[in-house]
Amino acid sequence: MLPSKMEKKYVFPLVITSLVCALVLVTSLNMGLVSSVNKINSIFPIFSDRISTNQRASEYVESKVELDTTPPPPPGPTLPRFAYLVSGSKGDLEKLWRTLHALYHPRNEYVVHLDLEAPPEERSALASRIDNHTVFSEVRNVYMISKANMVTYRGPTMVANTLHACAILLKRNKDWDWFINLSASDYPLVTQDDLIYAFTNLSRELNFIEHTSNLGWKASQRAMPLIVDPGLYMSTKSDIYWAAPRRALPTAFRLFTGSAWMVLSRSFIEFCVWGWDNLPRTLLMYYTNFVSSPEGYFQTVVCNAPEFAKTVVNHDLHYISWDTPPKQHPHSLNINDMNQIIRSNAAFARKFRHDDPVLDKIDTELLGRANGSFTPGAWCSEKPTCTEVGDSDKIRPGPGAERLNQLVTRLVMKATNGQDQCK
Repeated sequence: MLPSKMEKKYVFPLVITSLVCALVLVTSLNMGLVSSVNKINSIFPIFSDRISTNQRASEYVESKVELDTTPPPPPGPTLPRFAYLVSGSKGDLEKLWRTLHALYHPRNEYVVHLDLEAPPEERSALASRIDNHTVFSEVRNVYMISKANMVTYRGPTMVANTLHACAILLKRNKDWDWFINLSASDYPLVTQDDLIYAFTNLSRELNFIEHTSNLGWKASQRAMPLIVDPGLYMSTKSDIYWAAPRRALPTAFRLFTGSAWMVLSRSFIEFCVWGWDNLPRTLLMYYTNFVSSPEGYFQTVVCNAPEFAKTVVNHDLHYISWDTPPKQHPHSLNINDMNQIIRSNAAFARKFRHDDPVLDKIDTELLGRANGSFTPGAWCSEKPTCTEVGDSDKIRPGPGAERLNQLVTRLVMKATNGQDQCK
């Protein structure tokens, strides 16, 4: 009994002592571990610094990646495209061919027309030249109206022919910005690279069309007489004739007059051709009996349509030498007019006789064009004759771009301020 009692007597102190020893041992181990870690860090501080540096570098890389993924700035304005109508009549084949070459650029669209007064041989020769031309066949942006129209300048048939060409251009390619109508007697004063450059930053809605509502002598001599154009129903060309009685000036719309040559926006051309408002059709019927309707139809449409009246720039971008008061046709320009031609800063001039020496001077001094070739541009990959098409999205503006830009900037500023618009 005695040994058993002795064992029970020392059990409790033994348990307490064991717990205390265990606690002391654990505490010692923890302190030693902390001390060891601190000692290691003090000996190899580069480890912790490297970890911190790597963390900061990671944050920098992430920040840099975020900056690199920022969307790029929007691209600049695209280069504009022009759609031309170049028209002629009997004896104009060579003039038209020269003007077409002086105007050509692969970005643009071209419709050419020799009217029914031109003999079939001339129209056939023009069609053959276009079909067999290396560049025209490759780019396919020159189209000839094979079913020719009869055109009388003082009658509505010229307006009808212009609208016909516009419809063809819209059907063939809508990717153009401005329509320009020229005759075989017109000639460019700037390269197409110059023209493209000067128009690049302009609103694509602008319409360059000379106009005024001050009819003056035209009210009694053009608006009030009733005329009939035989070109509407005859297969041979003859002048207009007058009918009776005279008519009063209209009150449903306001008449405007101006130049028959213009630079019109695609949106306005669509309005005239498609006519979702009835105004273009109404005015077309009215101008059927109007003397020299090409000098009034488009002006009256644009200025009586509120959505387009604010887009008008009062200039045709032509240099034309007129009598005072103007006669039916302007002076034919010659070598003596060269200084005035250059000082005009215009894009085009008219009218010129066939192969007048002034055209050679314009080719040499303003266009850099060799005889019979295209006007050089950045698109030419085979210089100087431009027989091969390179990059048509590149331009190389020259001095003509600065001249034209001065004129256009001044005109657009006036239009932006509402000056000289449809008044």
